[in-house]
Amino acid sequence: MDTRKSILPLFAILVISAWVLGSAIQAGAETMNYKLYTYVVKAESVPVGDVDGHYLYSMTRRSFLVFENGEVATERGVLTGELTKESGASFLRYTTITFSDGSTIVIKSQGATAGPGVLTPTASKRTDEIIRGTGRFEGIKGTGTLAIKFFPVEKDEAGARGIGEGSITYTHPSK
Repeated sequence: MDTRKSILPLFAILVISAWVLGSAIQAGAETMNYKLYTYVVKAESVPVGDVDGHYLYSMTRRSFLVFENGEVATERGVLTGELTKESGASFLRYTTITFSDGSTIVIKSQGATAGPGVLTPTASKRTDEIIRGTGRFEGIKGTGTLAIKFFPVEKDEAGARGIGEGSITYTHPSK
């Protein structure tokens, strides 16, 4: 018997199974929408020195999140990035969202800000990848997005405060 002919039905079953299981996983995805208020705790920028307006920076932000279902959480994010006068700032951020029961979601983000400087952005957008969870979020996987609008920096502030809206789409293993 030709080996290719005997493998064809097996391959077809594999493809159909992957399609059915993939559909089931996607159908089980949940979305959490939220609003957030964020502020800078600590920030530092250093000029690169190659051209005027080129900086590397690091920052710690805290946030307060309110989810559509009424649940609240706090967030601590640490980020590092690069700023140029021509293109604005890009960043890499790690965030831990902590819920009132102590459960957490840890997110890795990449994004960009618009505005005149690291501490004075006007807007920011990021894409998120959930990298782990604890407590009721143990085993969570998913992605998210967030858009923030910033207020002008006031005297004695470490950086811009902002308000934003985001969503987290995730799957969670059965308990």
